[in-house]
Amino acid sequence: MPRTVINTENAPAAIGTYSQAIKAGNTVYMSGQIPLDPKTMQLVEGFEAQTVQVFENLKAVAEAAGGSLKDIVKLNIFLTDLGNFATVNEIMSRYFQQPYPARAAIGIAALPKGAQVEMDAVLVLD
Repeated sequence: MPRTVINTENAPAAIGTYSQAIKAGNTVYMSGQIPLDPKTMQLVEGFEAQTVQVFENLKAVAEAAGGSLKDIVKLNIFLTDLGNFATVNEIMSRYFQQPYPARAAIGIAALPKGAQVEMDAVLVLD
């Protein structure tokens, strides 16, 4: 099955050996997004602002792939503080409506560049 690299200037450039997303058939595998502002490549400040930035980055990559956040079927959330779980849920409700994607929220020790949140996703396009 052919693979297509998805890339957009509206999301942060890859900071390692990966692509923003890969499309295989009608499935898009999105790499993890941390809260970097794509224009400055600097981390935004504050947990709520970081979470919003991550969703905006995911949205930009989804749109570059020809989809939207509503096409996400699986979302993984990585948090350096699970005490922020309720805040993530509240912010996520601004971006998603039912039926919500399948999801995992995982507490971890650290993220690149000192980020407090990272997310990756799988989309299925019609």
